[in-house]
Amino acid sequence: MKKIGLVPRLIIAITLGILLGLILPSPVIRIFVTFSSLFSKYLSFVIPFMIIGFVVTGISDLRQGAGKLLGITTLIAYLSTIIAGSLAYLMATNIFPKILNFASFAAVENPEKNLLTPYFEIPLAPMFDVTSAIVFAFIMGLSISWLRNRGEGQTTYNLFREFSKIITKLLSTSVIPLLPIYIFGTFMNMTYSGQMFATLSIFLKVFVCVVILHVLYVSALFTFAGGLSGKNPFTCLKNQIPGYFTALGTQSSAATIPINLECAKRNGISPEIREFVVPLCATIHLAGSIITITSCVVTVLMMNNMSYGISTIFPFILVLGVAMVAAPGAPGGAIMSALPFLGMVGIASNSPLASLLIALYITQDSFGTAANVSGDNAIAIIVDWIYHKFIKK
Repeated sequence: MKKIGLVPRLIIAITLGILLGLILPSPVIRIFVTFSSLFSKYLSFVIPFMIIGFVVTGISDLRQGAGKLLGITTLIAYLSTIIAGSLAYLMATNIFPKILNFASFAAVENPEKNLLTPYFEIPLAPMFDVTSAIVFAFIMGLSISWLRNRGEGQTTYNLFREFSKIITKLLSTSVIPLLPIYIFGTFMNMTYSGQMFATLSIFLKVFVCVVILHVLYVSALFTFAGGLSGKNPFTCLKNQIPGYFTALGTQSSAATIPINLECAKRNGISPEIREFVVPLCATIHLAGSIITITSCVVTVLMMNNMSYGISTIFPFILVLGVAMVAAPGAPGGAIMSALPFLGMVGIASNSPLASLLIALYITQDSFGTAANVSGDNAIAIIVDWIYHKFIKK
């Protein structure tokens, strides 16, 4: 199974979960439901450490680079992410009610009450809550950045850098590999409860809309960048194709950086800008990911007759634009970083609805990653134009 990529494993897990959920007796299904329940507790325990491990080092690293360019690039990347999430919200609220049929799902008054319960549960409370973790991470990250600007703080930075490596190892050895089994149990349970087919029929249409919005948004970014810089946006989009398909295969913005740098070179971006902006945006620019997450979250809220007004979703989008900087360089990193903040829209991070979001996001994570890295090069074109127009003398 190690030779099979994560997405194929998840697809196998979902397919088997649906098929076996139709034929296996409830005592057998409850074995896997028990595993999913235990894994959910473990995931909730790990999340605060994940936030500290990635956010502290992420903020500490943002001190590096030319000051003005760092600020400009970070601002553009954040605005792009927020705009993408807002467009996803507009698409979801205006299109989904017209093309999706929630009637079959609405027949279930409370989706969770029909699910099978685990045989047993182990109380495993997080050592501290998510809010404490994110506040601590921002305080430490900013403080370490300040110290390093004064030539100090390297010991503290190295401590959190090594802690980040520990969390990365933890995710790669005990979280990501077990996700297919977790998803298998969840989908088996949902199928047994009679929810599965209505849910999948809804999200299939959602994903078609999401991929279309990915393409439209990236095209708009390159059109805007081309209009500023005088470059042909169609040529730039053509040059970006290798980076797009590399990201589809790797599902990692970080792993796509070498190819994306070549794409930036073909687009005529100066070496000092492409070598600074492309790696930075691989971490802080996640427009494709936020389109997918926002669309899926709004759909889940619609399915369950929960509030999805702008006052509920927009603060979530604003926070998500920052929180996803903590996303590890692994498939599903964005949705894992978003888990702690699902409570802002009324979804518990360890609930079946959250596990559904994980599964649905990761199964098409490659498309979101491809949109992310393609947008990175559009931002690089914009920053390159600003640099030569206003900063370089």
